[in-house]
Amino acid sequence: MKKFALALQAVLVLAASPVYADTVTVKHHKEVDLGKFKCATGRSVLIPRVCYDKANSYMVIKVGDEYYHYCEIDPRTVRSLLRARSIDDYYLTSIRGHFDCRTHRVPNY
Repeated sequence: MKKFALALQAVLVLAASPVYADTVTVKHHKEVDLGKFKCATGRSVLIPRVCYDKANSYMVIKVGDEYYHYCEIDPRTVRSLLRARSIDDYYLTSIRGHFDCRTHRVPNY
């Protein structure tokens, strides 16, 4: 019973704690709140995280220690990236250099 009381107390403390949004700084852009994004582990040292907002066709991806963004990127391409045998190779050949936010619409958050 004592373990249950401690577990309940921990849950109540967590529920009362403020929730902080996951905000990242995108290189050559600004801070982006990832609250509307679905994020996945990139299965790679080069690409440890991939976040995608399907409603806005907008991807934020961590490459090394930096976050980069890609605009008007379709869900199929993002799925293919996440399912690729080598996420690094797929990124380098099919995404980097494409979906450039300087020439594609950047969503407002």
